[in-house]
Amino acid sequence: MSAVKHLNSDNFDTETAKGVVLIDFWAEWCGPCKMLGPVLDEVAKEIGDDAVIAKVNVDEAQAVAMKYAVRSIPAIFVLKDGKTIQQFVGVQSKQSLVNALKDALK
Repeated sequence: MSAVKHLNSDNFDTETAKGVVLIDFWAEWCGPCKMLGPVLDEVAKEIGDDAVIAKVNVDEAQAVAMKYAVRSIPAIFVLKDGKTIQQFVGVQSKQSLVNALKDALK
């Protein structure tokens, strides 16, 4: 069982360089972001160690959010070996995120 990781400016590049990573850009004050939290926990349980599920607080890691041109949150990016292969804006269903990760893992 995999847990959701919390990334910041210091560990972002290292943690996303290899493999498949789903990143949720969020903030404490964002209502929809809070709704997405439990969904990410479920995705992490289902995907396990096949992919990393991570969160980036845009208020604490502004440089990372700017690098990915995050303008609206929650913003979800699926990266494979450090490259963006899919992105979503807004709350997503567990199944749509699991499907995106399974596609990335092929």
